[in-house]
Amino acid sequence: MASALAALRGLSIHPLARHPSPVDRLDRLRAALGPDAPDLWIKRDDLLSFGMGGNKVRKLQTVLADAKRLGATTLITCGGVQSNHCRATAAAGAALGWRVVLVVNGAEQAEPTGNARLDRLFGAEVVHVASRDERDTAMQAAAGRETAAGRVPFVIPLGVSTPLGAAGFARGVEELLGAMPAPDTILHASSSGGTQAGLMAGCALFGLSCRVVGVSADESTERLVSIVRGLLTGVRDLIGASDQAVGLTRDIDVDDGAIGEGYGIPTPASTEALELVARTEGILLDPVYTAKAMAALIARIRGGHFSAQDRVLFWHTGGQPGFFA
Repeated sequence: MASALAALRGLSIHPLARHPSPVDRLDRLRAALGPDAPDLWIKRDDLLSFGMGGNKVRKLQTVLADAKRLGATTLITCGGVQSNHCRATAAAGAALGWRVVLVVNGAEQAEPTGNARLDRLFGAEVVHVASRDERDTAMQAAAGRETAAGRVPFVIPLGVSTPLGAAGFARGVEELLGAMPAPDTILHASSSGGTQAGLMAGCALFGLSCRVVGVSADESTERLVSIVRGLLTGVRDLIGASDQAVGLTRDIDVDDGAIGEGYGIPTPASTEALELVARTEGILLDPVYTAKAMAALIARIRGGHFSAQDRVLFWHTGGQPGFFA
């Protein structure tokens, strides 16, 4: 365990956000949810001090260090038109002085909004494709064009959800423990699996027995559990750890009950959650990820899944530009 933890701490990073994100208690939200609500806390990765923040910033810091080692001059990645990951990658390219090519599925907006507007503000080239299935081919084609032009492309998979990206997120657990007592449960929005894998590995490596619950924005429980398990296996191999050391022997807890009609489509519960958090705490969630994750947390509280003595942390993964899409 000690050697694995040393290997995690020893991973190279390219610092983007230079300050820890805040950790706060949600006392007014707790009061609004009734006397049996647990002790509620929030980790504000939406306030990470780079590119409008979000969970992708943590993962990019380790992946960009690898890109620099390989001599990259162009970053290529993919996502939806309103991808938070694409926006963070575009900002990273601007900070590094590198080209960025974003392959996004969905129609081009006549007047870009939200993240799509920020992608262009940060100077990224945006390539539109019709569907998710076309993104990988388009990224490889972009890499070929960059190579032919004498540049060195570095392709980042969807959501920076690689073992190295997950390991970068795992380091955030140590940051959390410097700001609050150990939580009993951490709940967060989950999509491409890297954040959940990172949190599970970080909790195991830093000695937390807490439950990590990923609330899916699009994938089924079975699919996301498989993705997270694969990423944890990759983290294990990356830092030379055992299965137990990175949390592979723990249950992978994914809740796909908040998806509703599909990705990015609000539900009555997610709308209520977004409004309740705004009106009790002055904190903005986003309609695609964090509002649905908060809706799942509220449903668990109302369903009696926690006691008033439990300490529950909501890890805010950002995404607020999507509110203005």
